[in-house]
Amino acid sequence: MAEIHMDPEVLSGLQEVMESEYPTLLDTFLHDSEERVQALRKARDDAKTLGRIAHSFKGSSGNLGALRLATLCERLETESFKSASDLGALVDQIDREFALVRPLYEHERERFSGV
Repeated sequence: MAEIHMDPEVLSGLQEVMESEYPTLLDTFLHDSEERVQALRKARDDAKTLGRIAHSFKGSSGNLGALRLATLCERLETESFKSASDLGALVDQIDREFALVRPLYEHERERFSGV
């Protein structure tokens, strides 16, 4: 089964609930996610800090339908790592996944900005 990067059903439900505030929600997610990715990069060798950031990032990603990103963040939050390089490799995966989903959410925001 292919991994879901952005679940359109989650976004459809959010769009119905948020109505005209939906683009603002997407803007907030994109902005906060960028800050979280930067914080993860800075804390690459600090498992406790990474876990705290990953917990928050997991929640927002899951709530906005970025399912693979949420799964990667959950791994960073909950798994034990043998080395800092293992931590760093997972941070790199999260970084790449956000780079993949960011344009999807930007496109989604643009679709509804004029509504």
